[in-house]
Amino acid sequence: MAFTLSTTTKTFTNINCSNTTSFKPLKLPLFWPWQKVKMGPLSVSPMGFGTWAWGNQLLWGYQTSMDDQLQQAFELALENGINLFDTADSYGTGRLNGQSERLLGQFIKQSQVLKGKQNEVVIATKFAAYPWRLTSGQFVNACRASLDRLQIDQLGIGQLHWSTANYAPLQELALWDGLVAMYEKGLVRAVGVSNYGPQQLVKIHDYLKTRGVPLCSAQVQFSLLSCGKEQQEIKNVCDELGIRLISYSPLGLGMLTGKYSSSKLPTGPRSLLFRQILPGLEPLLVALREIAEKRGKTMPQVAINWCICKGTVPIPGIKSVRHVEDNLGAMGWRLTNDEQFQLEYAAQESPRSMIQNIFQTR
Repeated sequence: MAFTLSTTTKTFTNINCSNTTSFKPLKLPLFWPWQKVKMGPLSVSPMGFGTWAWGNQLLWGYQTSMDDQLQQAFELALENGINLFDTADSYGTGRLNGQSERLLGQFIKQSQVLKGKQNEVVIATKFAAYPWRLTSGQFVNACRASLDRLQIDQLGIGQLHWSTANYAPLQELALWDGLVAMYEKGLVRAVGVSNYGPQQLVKIHDYLKTRGVPLCSAQVQFSLLSCGKEQQEIKNVCDELGIRLISYSPLGLGMLTGKYSSSKLPTGPRSLLFRQILPGLEPLLVALREIAEKRGKTMPQVAINWCICKGTVPIPGIKSVRHVEDNLGAMGWRLTNDEQFQLEYAAQESPRSMIQNIFQTR
């Protein structure tokens, strides 16, 4: 996934995060009170999990030997009420293209937790706007291919991975029609978009509305490291139009975990990005650490909880059981208004923000 630098000034707003509905569990959950939030016609967990790393060797060092641990992580997530899993037909490098969807399909089919209740899992997959996908029919075929890899009959959410409005506006309309077609054919329960800016988000919402298709979600990079003016505009549009914002990279590719420093960088391409941004993050990392220690939480849990308190559904990536256990601790509590302000002020004091996806439109 490619990015470009953003110099957008950070601004923050207080967003109500109380719009959840509860139900009584059969037994006390291990990590959090079981709640669901509405995402169009769907009821999803307040946090989902992303599977970008599943099959990605270049950025995340995936190897097939990790599959057993990935399956254990998936089962643990299900056991604790997580029912939203995000993927994409482009996830997986080289010959492993589509591997994320294939693994999810395999894990769903073999799940001991689901035991015939596979329809309770909400799979949100994204369809790449490849230059050869020029018609709505080709986009529908892409959806069918994803369903085959996932071994399911219907997706929870079918999403456009990015907009082509900046460079191929005619293709954009065909892709919109593709979303309509897959919805009308019953291949997806709902439709969403990814990497859409506020202006283009309004346009596709209005277009789909004229076709009788509700837009249920908009997925963008959103975190304490990526919450500038444009991201807030997107959130405001979502609130006004009844679209649920799905926040990807809520931990800034790992920069908000506290695991890394200028002298301790990750391997691979991420190291170049971390070397550029990490030196300026000290105020934010100090605030995260201070609140985490006071609350008996971890820094990732605090960063993810902030996203939840802003009314978004974060989808941190998982590669291990340990990741799931830690991320689950982000739920079942909430930061106070003062703590949120402390984090947001510290984010403003940090001179560098996360680079934005080059495909995000205005």
